[in-house]
Amino acid sequence: MRVLVLTIFPELVAALWSHGMVRRAVEQRAVSAQALNIRDFAPDRHHVTDDRPYGGGCGMVMKPEPLAAALRHAQETAPGARTILMSPQGRRFDQAIARELSGLPGLILVCGRYEGVDDRLIGGLIDEELSIGDYVLTGGELAAMTVVDAV
Repeated sequence: MRVLVLTIFPELVAALWSHGMVRRAVEQRAVSAQALNIRDFAPDRHHVTDDRPYGGGCGMVMKPEPLAAALRHAQETAPGARTILMSPQGRRFDQAIARELSGLPGLILVCGRYEGVDDRLIGGLIDEELSIGDYVLTGGELAAMTVVDAV
């Protein structure tokens, strides 16, 4: 299985590949795992990944251009992988979903930050949204690590 995690904090996720059962799965080549830094796909010199919501509103959202570029790269790198946005609005993650995902050739897990992800991306580049519970985290990294560990 190929696992790609898209995040602006890849060092948070990279620690997962080095410990416990996930490390053993990587060592035995049952899992190929990588964290992609969304900032690497931002064209400006400051690698900006946040922007005001399209159509107005308070707060900031993930800027669509760098995230879309990162998603396209990930989908080319892992063809056939399911693209999942970690989101409190998503389908509730449980053991049955973990079993379902374990049978896939790959997973692309998108970790939002700020107030979320621009809605224009969700319809076109995201296959589904998953939630690990009815609470809000500062980002999707912990949720993505939960999914990887369970799968």
